[in-house]
Amino acid sequence: MSLEYEFDARPDNGKTLSVADGIEWLRMPLPFSLNHINLWLLRDGDRWAIVDTGVGTGKTQDLWREVFVDGMGGDPASHVIATHLHPDHVGCAGFLARHFDVDFWMPREEYMLCRILVADTGREAPEEGVRFYKDAGYTNEQLAGYQAAFGFFGKFVTPLPEAYKRLSDGDKLAIGGHEWQVITGGGHSPEHACLYDRERNLLIAGDQLLPTISPNVSVWPTEPLANPLRDWFDSLHKLKAAISEDVLVLPAHGKPFRGAYFRIDAMIREHEERLEALRGACTEPQRAVDVFPTLYKTKIDDRNRIMATGEALAHLHFLVRTGELLAEHRDGACWYRRS
Repeated sequence: MSLEYEFDARPDNGKTLSVADGIEWLRMPLPFSLNHINLWLLRDGDRWAIVDTGVGTGKTQDLWREVFVDGMGGDPASHVIATHLHPDHVGCAGFLARHFDVDFWMPREEYMLCRILVADTGREAPEEGVRFYKDAGYTNEQLAGYQAAFGFFGKFVTPLPEAYKRLSDGDKLAIGGHEWQVITGGGHSPEHACLYDRERNLLIAGDQLLPTISPNVSVWPTEPLANPLRDWFDSLHKLKAAISEDVLVLPAHGKPFRGAYFRIDAMIREHEERLEALRGACTEPQRAVDVFPTLYKTKIDDRNRIMATGEALAHLHFLVRTGELLAEHRDGACWYRRS
């Protein structure tokens, strides 16, 4: 089965579109190159369970106030649920939970790391972070750019609820008379939660399964020796085994689609092709910044250098762990070469 879109239309920003009985697709704008996120309203009796929230900006909060009246018909929320920690998914969680005085559901690793990252706002960049990007091959000017942008994360997250209900792999959530199974995975984030309604053949996929792009899989300064690409491969195989081939995927970006197996296989193949390209490139020692032309077709500049670095390191670390590359620290950087 190839990838097939379920709907020709999509809702405008701040508007909803029904995708199944009791499920509304809500689209919100993002102030990034990826300019939108899909959120989901699940009818829960005379209330709504909100899945993912948009960034915590004044514009998004104003749109939510319109949604309270129009998209939600004046009915309150029952729960606020975040699939993972990134600001476009959790940014308005605190605002919404406080507005409706309801509980907040999120996986533990996502909640805890989000609290840590939000706390970085207003701090100077740590020496560990500077050393991390210096090892990757950054110039002094690029290091200064990292330091200037440090703490950016928390600017898009309203204060998180001080308590949460933990979502764990295998949990069954009863919402509106339907059962949603929690399927967690790593790589893009530490414990990303998807929600699977087996009876109605629906998957709220967050960023784990997108129709046209692959989510960023990166190493970050907080865990400089991580192997997230291994986690990502494991998560994709796990997800494929748990869902049906023709499930209707409700993704965080792009349009709802069928063809989950086709898309999972394509994402795995994309990363395997990058790994093969690196095997060829690292016959001579390379720093992370040196392999950008091997991995990416797009230009890498100040707008995307941090994410490009993290993903390059994810692929390099994968090959180090398999024993195919060696990592050597010399001349103020980390160099990777064939073993």
